[in-house]
Amino acid sequence: MLDTHARKYVQPLMDRTSDSLLRIGLSANQVTVISFIVGISSGIFIYLDYYVWAVIVLWASGFLDAVDGTMARKTKPSAFGTVLDVSFDRVVEISVILGLAFRFPEAMWALLLLSTSIIFAMTIFLTVGAVSEKKGIKSFYYQAGAAERTEGFILFTAMILFHNFLVILTLAFVAIELFTAFQRLAEAKRILG
Repeated sequence: MLDTHARKYVQPLMDRTSDSLLRIGLSANQVTVISFIVGISSGIFIYLDYYVWAVIVLWASGFLDAVDGTMARKTKPSAFGTVLDVSFDRVVEISVILGLAFRFPEAMWALLLLSTSIIFAMTIFLTVGAVSEKKGIKSFYYQAGAAERTEGFILFTAMILFHNFLVILTLAFVAIELFTAFQRLAEAKRILG
């Protein structure tokens, strides 16, 4: 929801950042790789009890992830870049979940449920994007939903910083993911028939 509705407020910063990165010679795909490397370090920081650093690198990765798309749209978007971007986003999320699971094994069952709900929601999201004839500013149809990447980062941040409530926060995340999945499924029924 925030990715869709709040983007207009952060787009000027993403435009300036993308222009600066393009000026120094970086491509969108190179920024995708940088975002990926920065993002997966979040799970390592969680495991090592550096929770504030975990949150900082997670959000830095998320910002760069938004900037790489802006860069691609200003230059030459590629289908491979889209595959890299979406795939690396999931690995960053997996890194956070694994960092939490290994650091707090008592919450592993809830984190497994979260992983399952994310897989279910992303399967719907990506399948609808692939089969829909509708297109947006991205290279595929982007279904807005209650939980988009920013909401996920907010929930991951809460899980990292308030890990004493990890199971409760994780189950709340699961509920939001499932709500979003069924919301997108209902929209798919409406637009695809």
